[in-house]
Amino acid sequence: MFHLVFPLIASILYVTAAMFFKQAASRGVGPWRTALVANTVAAIGFLALWPMGGTLPAWSLWWQPLIVAFTFIGGQLLTFLALEKGDVSIVTPVMGIKLLLVALLMTLLMGSSVRLGLWIACVLGMVGVALLHRSPHKRLKRNVHVGRTILMSMGAGVCYAFFDVLIMKWAPAWGPGRFLPVVMLLSAVLSLGFLPLMQAPITAIVEEQWRPLLAGAIFMCAQAMTLITTLAISQDGTAVNVIYNLRGLWSVAAVWWVGHWFGNVERAQGAETMRNRLLGALALSVAVVLVFV
Repeated sequence: MFHLVFPLIASILYVTAAMFFKQAASRGVGPWRTALVANTVAAIGFLALWPMGGTLPAWSLWWQPLIVAFTFIGGQLLTFLALEKGDVSIVTPVMGIKLLLVALLMTLLMGSSVRLGLWIACVLGMVGVALLHRSPHKRLKRNVHVGRTILMSMGAGVCYAFFDVLIMKWAPAWGPGRFLPVVMLLSAVLSLGFLPLMQAPITAIVEEQWRPLLAGAIFMCAQAMTLITTLAISQDGTAVNVIYNLRGLWSVAAVWWVGHWFGNVERAQGAETMRNRLLGALALSVAVVLVFV
């Protein structure tokens, strides 16, 4: 069970990265430039895993890391598109759909049996993050970006679910020290396709934009290395993702306590919101307990 400490750390790193990326988006960086910079940083960072060892198989198997790279940049880009107009406190909980999908895909693609407690934990985790970020209906209705944010976040959750399961399915044959760095290098190369879509070149990014952008990229790389390496080695995708889903709780805390440091204005208060967040925190706590039972 010690390996479940790492997705807990990753969940905190993810929320920190999301806050910085939201700040960069508010300063006009844009999702295409954000994705390219983040993937470049990740490609460099994941090279640190090379000493973990492994083998580079025949070229006939290189379609595996290529497919995984597509799922990664798909999830990442949809996340950045959602954060560009939407709130951190909406994007993070909706991506909780990844929990149930990982459990389902592990059963379908890997023939794994997922015990009942973990299925219940997945459902409770999704309910928990939804309640944590539920706002009064009238406030949601006024936000014209909510529908788009939800769709983008759901799409990101689907991409990341496939990413996690395919990592567990294919990484053992390569070894984590080969498969993961290759995936990230391919992701960086594929991200060059974003260049024609950028409203301005990378060189046009000014200092006040570079600070949150690079900070977000470094924290995102750190959480990815922590989470993905744990998945590749432990093969415990469902439990790892239940713990990782605590990022929904951390995102609430971040918005309330330190959001103003990032220029975040999501701290709308109200009895209904607080009640929902308390219920969500309880559901998440029960989900985490079920992982250890």
